[in-house]
Amino acid sequence: MVKRTAIVTGSSRGIGEAIVRRLAVEGYAVCVNDVSANKAGIDKLVSELNQAHGSGSAIGVVADVTSSSEVQALIKESVDKLGPLTVMVANAGIAQVAPALDISDEDVQRMFNVNFMGVWLCYTHAARQMIAQGPVPEGSTSGYKILGAASIVAFKPFPLLAHYSASKWAVRGFTQVFAMEMAKHKITVNAYAPGIVGTAMWDLIDEKLGAIEGRGKGESVKKYSSDLTALGRVSVPEDVGNPVGGFLCSKDSDFMTGQTIVIDGGIIFT
Repeated sequence: MVKRTAIVTGSSRGIGEAIVRRLAVEGYAVCVNDVSANKAGIDKLVSELNQAHGSGSAIGVVADVTSSSEVQALIKESVDKLGPLTVMVANAGIAQVAPALDISDEDVQRMFNVNFMGVWLCYTHAARQMIAQGPVPEGSTSGYKILGAASIVAFKPFPLLAHYSASKWAVRGFTQVFAMEMAKHKITVNAYAPGIVGTAMWDLIDEKLGAIEGRGKGESVKKYSSDLTALGRVSVPEDVGNPVGGFLCSKDSDFMTGQTIVIDGGIIFT
């Protein structure tokens, strides 16, 4: 069987970590990426994966997805150490809760730099690498795949998340266009749209919503999950990591492209 490799950005914790762990179970050699502030998390996860799945199963690379040169260096290091790139998961993202009229120009720029430009750079540089590698070798269990992190706000925006919602709509739109352009290269391009997930990002959203709307810590997540989610609970990172690392990165999704798959426990229905 041909060795499969994957890069997952923003993967030292949360949804990214869950995706990496599932990919490792599926037999991928994985490149764990995050910014320098999260290097301890990268090192810890890489150590655990190499112990669980064998030496060389994982490497860690510090890189900022807002930098074109750092994304290129990330891909090069992964290819040099793990082998040809099979899957790119542009997972890194940030959030900010504030009324639209209180958001600065700099806030909007930062949001789009991470949530959209980060995806743009990962998609385009990964695609160039995959095209340069040539067709997927005989014996591979799936084709080349590029995936990006959208959100349910790419379908149904929420108040107080204006620039976050806009950035995720941009990811969804770009995923569709890029899928059309990459089809001739036999590269599929899809996105995933989590809902309310128990991660550090949602801890921040909960705190800020609570401050604005007059609720205590944990109450906003509880309110939104019980009021909005058909399944009645906050999702955990594995709820997203398993379908992304399992289904969307497998041969079972080889005939899907340009889609944004909602994984939210029943908040929105498309």
